[in-house]
Amino acid sequence: MKRLIKTTILVLSGLMLLVACASKKGITTNTLPPVYYPEQTDSAKVQYLTSFTSSFDIQKKQSSFNKALVGNVAPLSIVKGYGVEYHKGRIYVSDIGFGGFDVLDLNTKAFTYFKPQGRGKLKGSVNASLDANGDLYAVDISEKKVNYYTKEHKYLGSFGTKENIAPSDVKVLNDKIWVCDSKGNRINVYDKATKSFLDYFPKAAEGDDNFLFSPTNLDVGPDKIYVSDMGDGTVKVYNYQGDHIQTIASFGIQMGQLYRPKGVAVDKEGNVYVVDANFQNIQIFDKEGKLLLFFGGPTGDRGGMYLPTSVAISYDTGLFEHYVDPKYDLKYLIFMANQFGPQRINVYGRIERK
Repeated sequence: MKRLIKTTILVLSGLMLLVACASKKGITTNTLPPVYYPEQTDSAKVQYLTSFTSSFDIQKKQSSFNKALVGNVAPLSIVKGYGVEYHKGRIYVSDIGFGGFDVLDLNTKAFTYFKPQGRGKLKGSVNASLDANGDLYAVDISEKKVNYYTKEHKYLGSFGTKENIAPSDVKVLNDKIWVCDSKGNRINVYDKATKSFLDYFPKAAEGDDNFLFSPTNLDVGPDKIYVSDMGDGTVKVYNYQGDHIQTIASFGIQMGQLYRPKGVAVDKEGNVYVVDANFQNIQIFDKEGKLLLFFGGPTGDRGGMYLPTSVAISYDTGLFEHYVDPKYDLKYLIFMANQFGPQRINVYGRIERK
């Protein structure tokens, strides 16, 4: 009996030693369960993947040895993020907390601040857009203009002061630039090469179906422009010529209605993602305007939202594949910015069952 007890103790000790060694090698033994929307696994369409708040989320935490040498080093943090964009492993967060950008480079594991100075200084940048080359276009709602920079953050110039009263969002696609003017009640269109003003829309009066009461954000699809109008709780859809072709949702507090719409993004199938800062969630509508799903909500759980502002979609999924439940295929990424809370940038995946 004594020999059996001794043998059992030795086996248990060995198992404990193996677990300890595995933990030291970075093998996770206690993972958190996935978060799905809807909650039923078999019908899940969106999975919460991860979030970013500080440099500790992408960099190694300070070692005990380094602490002994230089003392505690505070992490860099997203102060008050508003707009979010993603391009080839880089997350850009328009940070109204300090008048610049939080740049999270997931390739090099670097978290840096980009605060333009001199002629390129920003006083009130709330949203930005990245073109195919990675060049950055940032609206300045205080200075009534758009500044643009190279992907190395060199200031190139500005435009739009003559046409914009309060530019709140910008999108760059192919040879055009679209700027959302929240107080001018319109979208201004520019030539990308020359930065010259081309036209604006809608050419409407208050009371018309296509009038923009208080446009806040926009996204540009292959042949349509989607504008969130916080003034009447809708998303208005226009063609490239500026003709109004559709209105999605209506003002209200019921499912499928919008109360305080902000960020908007569209996927390749024409599904429209709308941030509602009042409900603190994202609602998804199909191309006919039918509500498909909503996710997020003002919860303390992973994937919850805290005064959300913007949303962006990316099909560059490579760096996030390992977060996805192996039962699913990852179709594209959904980035969302919170102004407050423990999760400043949430990343979700649009998933499909294998």
